[in-house]
Amino acid sequence: MKAFANLYSALDETTATSEKVSALVRYLAAVPSADAAWAVHFLIGRRPTRLVSAPKLREWAAAEAGVPEWLFEESYHQVGDLAETVSLLIPDGPTGAAERTLAWWVEQRLLPLRGLPDVAQRALLVTAWRELEGRERFVWTKLLTGSFRVGASERLVVRALATLSGITPEAVAHRLMGAWEPTAAFYESLIAPDTSDADRSRPYPFYLAHSLEGNLEELGPSSAWQAEWKWDGIRAQLVRRDGATWLWSRGEELLSGRFPEIEEASRLLPDGTTLDGELLAWRDDAPQPFALLQQRIMRKAVSRKMLGEIPVILMAYDVLELAGADVRSKPLVWRREALRALLESIPSHGRFLLSPLVPLLDWNELALARAEARARGAEGIMLKRIDSPYGVGRRRGDWWKWKVDPLSLDAVLVYAQAGHGRRAGLYTDYTFAVRDGDALVPFAKAYSGLTDEEIRRVDAFVRANTLERFGPVRTVRPELVFEIAFEGIQRSTRHKSGVAVRFPRIARWRTDKRAQDADTIESLR
Repeated sequence: MKAFANLYSALDETTATSEKVSALVRYLAAVPSADAAWAVHFLIGRRPTRLVSAPKLREWAAAEAGVPEWLFEESYHQVGDLAETVSLLIPDGPTGAAERTLAWWVEQRLLPLRGLPDVAQRALLVTAWRELEGRERFVWTKLLTGSFRVGASERLVVRALATLSGITPEAVAHRLMGAWEPTAAFYESLIAPDTSDADRSRPYPFYLAHSLEGNLEELGPSSAWQAEWKWDGIRAQLVRRDGATWLWSRGEELLSGRFPEIEEASRLLPDGTTLDGELLAWRDDAPQPFALLQQRIMRKAVSRKMLGEIPVILMAYDVLELAGADVRSKPLVWRREALRALLESIPSHGRFLLSPLVPLLDWNELALARAEARARGAEGIMLKRIDSPYGVGRRRGDWWKWKVDPLSLDAVLVYAQAGHGRRAGLYTDYTFAVRDGDALVPFAKAYSGLTDEEIRRVDAFVRANTLERFGPVRTVRPELVFEIAFEGIQRSTRHKSGVAVRFPRIARWRTDKRAQDADTIESLR
């Protein structure tokens, strides 16, 4: 555990990619395989579901620290991170306890917490806290709360594993996809030099696009590019092997059972086929709102009624495997033609559609097409170089997404709460409202979009203009106006405003406007 805590510190204390990779390689080379497996598991973002509720954690930590609950809560609000608060307030345990392996701390102290009655859960938790020193207790509690994050992306972990093992990053990334258990045996297979293995259900790493930032002309001649609509659905890979089908989301979640009509239609595909595409709620030859698709994704068992009310298709835009052969290295123009031929070779069933191309005679024509995207139910345009292979992860150069401009309106800051982690101690989490006559109706929360200097100015305003306090939340004098941007909007019975917005963020601080100049509830609706 001490070695893993040291790795956490090493990754957290540098921004240099080479230093992060070196720290990962040193750690993985030095620890037992079981520890390495758990470290990889956590570092690439996998984590156990919350094992102990936050209120219980705070109550038991306050008791163990010997401070009243109100003082623990004040400390937590000041620090902004529960694990750090625990590590600071609870006295250090006996030296040497943290020398036990990471696997031991996870398998003997962390996972056994699941399902225990409160008395037993508290006893095991307190035992662990007493055995650990500050930094190790901090990292272990981070794992416990499910909030473990550190400055090492999955790509850096893959790079470190490839450096250590001598196999290609692509092979490592492929082995990390799908469902696997963090065991010593798995880790040893992960870095094994023979790369002919293949878990038959495993998808390929997804290739992701960067947002287009410059001018279209900087991409060169338009003839070198293919344009498609950017659909607002769930990115997915359909894997058909050995007579079975697996449907994977971009987040490596197995979706099997949630879209039975897609799995049923996949039986028409030949074995050894993997398609990349977008799951879309689809009716009358048009995409339906993403909120309808969310209703499907939230249910593992789908009723016949829901199947009829929210039909789903796979908008296919790439083929990654044909007849069991990995074709990702083929140029896009080749894969596109192979995909078209494949879909035309199977009986028509309406569940797999070939993503239509957007006419691209020149860049001006593409800009006009992008203006029509929202009316077509799309988020914008995808640009892909026709000679590009299907890569791994998010890389610049070959694939770009050119999204439509977001929707926006002007709203008033009404509530503020302190942030967490590096933003602890500053009021950075905001709730915004629109006007309804003389009243203000909250409609969105936003946490991003301001510069560090603007955050400090808003923080000072919040502290000087607090009207009421409700725990960590402050009601502030309604004077500051901000432009709030968002990607989508729909009616909602769960929100006081009657409206829910998707991906809200602060576009700019409207210092030129007063609260009475903000938009109204009628505009929002």
